[in-house]
Amino acid sequence: MRVTIVTFRDIFQSEAQEIDRFSEEYRKMSAVVFLDKSDAVKAGVKEGANVLVESDNGRVVVVARISENAHPGLAFMPNSPWSNRLVPAKTDDTRIPSYKSISAEISATEDKVPTVEDLLREMVS
Repeated sequence: MRVTIVTFRDIFQSEAQEIDRFSEEYRKMSAVVFLDKSDAVKAGVKEGANVLVESDNGRVVVVARISENAHPGLAFMPNSPWSNRLVPAKTDDTRIPSYKSISAEISATEDKVPTVEDLLREMVS
């Protein structure tokens, strides 16, 4: 299922990051994607299931959350090491990457959600 990812900042997730960015609490609040209910049904994804999110720039496994509010075609992810895997490296004149309009494919997976340490290890290998 193709969606447009929009990243956002969340005060509770930011607080967990300040306490310990390597904690399970931070991962639970950050390694998520919020899907529209109808999009989740089309993708065959249930609340709490692991999903693979793939953009032209990268891929990452996160947990699906089903939103209360309707927003077909849009998915939301907190700014985090997980969502950063999807962000294009190319910038415009502002020299700031585009965090607000990332085209991505979402599919169910049995793969595990990586830890921050896992993501860092992948970057250096």
